[in-house]
Amino acid sequence: MRIRIGIFLCLALCTAMASAAGFSVRDMAGRVHRLSDYKGQWVLVNFWATWCPPCREEIPELSALYNRHRNKDLEVIGIAMDYRNPQQVRRFANSMGVSYPVVLGDREIAAQIGPVSGLPTTYLYNPQGKLSAYHVGPLTEAEVERYISTNKKK
Repeated sequence: MRIRIGIFLCLALCTAMASAAGFSVRDMAGRVHRLSDYKGQWVLVNFWATWCPPCREEIPELSALYNRHRNKDLEVIGIAMDYRNPQQVRRFANSMGVSYPVVLGDREIAAQIGPVSGLPTTYLYNPQGKLSAYHVGPLTEAEVERYISTNKKK
């Protein structure tokens, strides 16, 4: 667990790897999400795929996290990668109970956020809109909560 949290806290790497100051993505409902829209909130951007077992493990955790913090201090945006068609993603998201916005991802969308070297990949931005953490692999709700509470004042 400490290794997973240590990787999640790799701030120097994530700052050098991604510059998403101006990301703008449209979710499957047609709503546009810009990092700048969420000033004052943490923003978690999670890349996943329907075929990815660790992604399937992580999605209920992210939905719980989103439901607990929605419209308060955290936004979660899921970006589906490597899919056959939008209907496949929609069916999968519904079957998994995804409650947060889902974006149909591609290389151009990923390029706005940062490298996606494996799935799932998560980027976390602080309330000032600065990249705070980067993690490849599944995360739990508790790990994200711990990270945010530890870094609220920073």
